[in-house]
Amino acid sequence: MFYAITHLPSPQLQNCELTFLQSEPIDMPKATAQHTAYCAMLERCGATVVVLDENQDCPDSVFVEDPVIVFDEIAVLTSMGVASRRKESEAMARVFAKYRTVKRIELPAKIEGGDVLKVGKKIFVGLSPRTNKEGIQALEAIIKPFGYSVIPVNVTGCLHLKTGCTALDEKTVLINAAWVDANAFEGFTQIAVPKDEPFGANVLKMGDILCMNEAFPKSIALVKSLDYNVDSCNITEFVKAEAGLTCMSVPFNG
Repeated sequence: MFYAITHLPSPQLQNCELTFLQSEPIDMPKATAQHTAYCAMLERCGATVVVLDENQDCPDSVFVEDPVIVFDEIAVLTSMGVASRRKESEAMARVFAKYRTVKRIELPAKIEGGDVLKVGKKIFVGLSPRTNKEGIQALEAIIKPFGYSVIPVNVTGCLHLKTGCTALDEKTVLINAAWVDANAFEGFTQIAVPKDEPFGANVLKMGDILCMNEAFPKSIALVKSLDYNVDSCNITEFVKAEAGLTCMSVPFNG
């Protein structure tokens, strides 16, 4: 069974953590409708969608990717880069204890799932405002015995690694090299995101389908021109919270 864990948007989403963007008014009815459409897209991609609501008092709880990193062999609870989000982890611990052995990364190591890009057995981890060297080393210590290699990536100008780079397949990445150190992806085909759509590099891979944000039509057209199978939805209200499609679900094989 292929699952995708999601979480309803918190009524407190307007108070989300921001690092690079200025706060803009978030239309909550529109955000809720966009989240429903997002879940429908995941279902079209073959996922059984599980919608949580345990952390409604946490402004950023809709971004379920950050508190947990899920591999075939294990689930890793992260230490989170900001204190306001650490409460979110316990819900993830309860959910994933049903499917995986759960390990935890503890402070002062800091890491968030948005900084972790899995490409086969290569695990790229962003050194970002939310993830430090100790966090990268802690993750490596947990997953290296399963045959994974960890590659640190310098991230500047955006919140997480996957804000500025995601994989289209195991040999190709879509990248904003102004935000992400492209040298870390030596040997990969690197597709530059359109300069006027800097957030367009965030793509959610669901099997052989690439899910993209309709707010970035040039990025969608670029990826389609490369003969990838693309589905899409609009998450403009969540982009105001520095989010991308990958932030809002945790897909995994049950």
